[in-house]
Amino acid sequence: MRKKLVAGNWKMHKNLTESQALITEIRGIVRDEFRQNDAEIVVCPSALALASSARLVEGSEIQIGAQNVNENKEGAYTGEWSASMLKSAGATHVIIGHSERRQYYNETSEACALKNKAAIAEELTVLYCVGESLEERESNQHFDVIKDQLEKGLEGISSEEMSHVVIAYEPVWAIGTGKTASSEQAQEVHAFIRGLIESKYGLNIAESVRILYGGSVKPDNAKEIFGQPDIDGGLIGGASLKPRDFFEIIKAAR
Repeated sequence: MRKKLVAGNWKMHKNLTESQALITEIRGIVRDEFRQNDAEIVVCPSALALASSARLVEGSEIQIGAQNVNENKEGAYTGEWSASMLKSAGATHVIIGHSERRQYYNETSEACALKNKAAIAEELTVLYCVGESLEERESNQHFDVIKDQLEKGLEGISSEEMSHVVIAYEPVWAIGTGKTASSEQAQEVHAFIRGLIESKYGLNIAESVRILYGGSVKPDNAKEIFGQPDIDGGLIGGASLKPRDFFEIIKAAR
């Protein structure tokens, strides 16, 4: 049985003081209300708040993730963070290939593969994002797009290393728009992704890899989405900035 996972992506929100207040509030709710069958919890604050957030959740059920990583171990890469730096700051997870990174910073799936390898080498768990645009969905290209992103992004990742990989399917047209893929649409793509993993790595790995859904998940639609057989939790954007909403989504993954 795959344990559900709910990850919150704060994106570029909250200054240091606000981040510390938010993570403290989430920690308090989790401390008081978390049950053993609740989902695994990951919170991904800005790089600014990474280390302090990790300290604030020590001893709790909350793990800390980063929103990006550089593929190099070290060097003259101004403004970048290596996987070892993220790990030293307390991160256990890292988001790679988010559609906003692809769109605004021209991040390719080939570049993501290098980042995935670098993160896994430091034993970070990768949340590797794939997903299609509205134009690609409407022209029925979404399966081809996702296959290409998945195959290129997992290039060079061994069967053993797949234990450090979580896939996040995020239809670009549903991120921050208020639109959500229907549970049937999401399940169809998740099953397709699991089939691609099976063809590359075999049935056992395909059945163990967790695949998350992201795209305007809220407390009122989370239970139906997470109830699908191939959906193993969510990568949550805006709702993760609201502690009560975020925890209600975590509970929906029970």
